[in-house]
Amino acid sequence: MFTLLVIIIVLAFVFDYINGFHDAANSIATIVSTKVLTPFQAVLWAAMFNFAAFFISKYIFKEFGIGNTVAKWVNAEFITLEVLMAGICAAIIWNLVTWWFGIPSSSSHTLMGGFIGAALANAGGFSDGGVDVINYAKVVPTFLFIFLAPLIGMFIAFFITILIVHLCKRSNPYKAENWFKRLQLVSSAAFSLGHGGNDAQKVMGIIGAAMIYYQSKLGVKMDFNQFVDQYAWVPFTSFLCIGLGTMSGGWKIVKTMGTKITKVTPLEGVAAETAGAITLFLTEHFKIPVSTTHTITGSIIGVGATKRLSAVRWGVTINLLWAWIITIPISALIAATIFYILKLFI
Repeated sequence: MFTLLVIIIVLAFVFDYINGFHDAANSIATIVSTKVLTPFQAVLWAAMFNFAAFFISKYIFKEFGIGNTVAKWVNAEFITLEVLMAGICAAIIWNLVTWWFGIPSSSSHTLMGGFIGAALANAGGFSDGGVDVINYAKVVPTFLFIFLAPLIGMFIAFFITILIVHLCKRSNPYKAENWFKRLQLVSSAAFSLGHGGNDAQKVMGIIGAAMIYYQSKLGVKMDFNQFVDQYAWVPFTSFLCIGLGTMSGGWKIVKTMGTKITKVTPLEGVAAETAGAITLFLTEHFKIPVSTTHTITGSIIGVGATKRLSAVRWGVTINLLWAWIITIPISALIAATIFYILKLFI
C-alpha cells in the first residue's frame, strides 16, 4: 500500500508539472501576443508568480480551501488508492492529448472527471448505488463554474475595457500604448498569482485524499487541515512544480489563446488579465476550483466583444466550448477503464 501511495504522490506532481506547461498559455498568451515580453521572458515571469502564489494562499488567505474542496469531490467511503491512481492517470493522459492538439481544455475538470469516473467504477456505477459516490455539495459549484467562470471573466473584462477606453480617450495613443505595455507586466503577474493559487491546490487535494485514506488504514484519523499542517512540504512542492511546468511553456496553446480568439492590444491584454485575476481571487476566496483556461478565454472574448461581436472568432470559440463539455465525461471513461485494469493487477 505504501508503494502505491508513493506512486500516486509522484504522479500527482507530474500532473502538476504538466498542468503548468499546459496552462502556461493562460498566463502569458496576451503578453506574448502583444510583444510586451518574449516567450522566454514571459514564462519566467509567469512561473515566478505561480510559485509566489504559495505565500498568498498560506499567509493572506491562511488556508488551502480549494485543495480541501478537491479532496472531498468524492465521499470518503468510496475513495481508495486505486481510485486516486486511476483518476490522476486519466487526467495526465487527457492533458497531454489536448496539449498535443493545442486545445486549451481545463486541467481542473479533467481531474474532476478522472476522480469521479474512477470512484464510480469502484462503486459499480450509478446503477449500483453509485449516485452516493459524488459529494454534490462540492461537485455542483465546481461544475456550474465551468460556465460561470468564463461568463464572469467576460463581463468584468468587457466593463474594464469600456472604462479604460473612456478614461483614456483623450490620451496620446503612442504614450498610452507604452503605459499599457508596462501595466501588462502587473496584470499578467496578478493572473499568474491567481493561476498558481487555484491550480496548485488541486494536486494538494488529490495527495491529501490519498494521505488521509492511507492514515485511516493505519488507524489514524486526519482531516485536510491536519494533513496540510503535518505535511507542509506538499503545498510547497505543489506550487514549485506548477511553476517549473509553466517555465516549460505550452506554445501550441499560446497561439490559440493569444491570436486565434481575437486580436489583442496591450490595453485589451491588461483588461483581460485583470478580469481573469479578479475572477480567480474571488473563486479562491469562496474555495471553488475553477478552470483558469475557461476564465481567461472568457476574459479575452469579453475584450473582443467591446469592439464588435464579429471581432471574436466564434468558430474557434465554439470548438473550445465543445472541448470543455467533453473533458469531464472522457476523463471519467478513461479513469474507469484504468481502474478496471488496475484491479486486475492490484
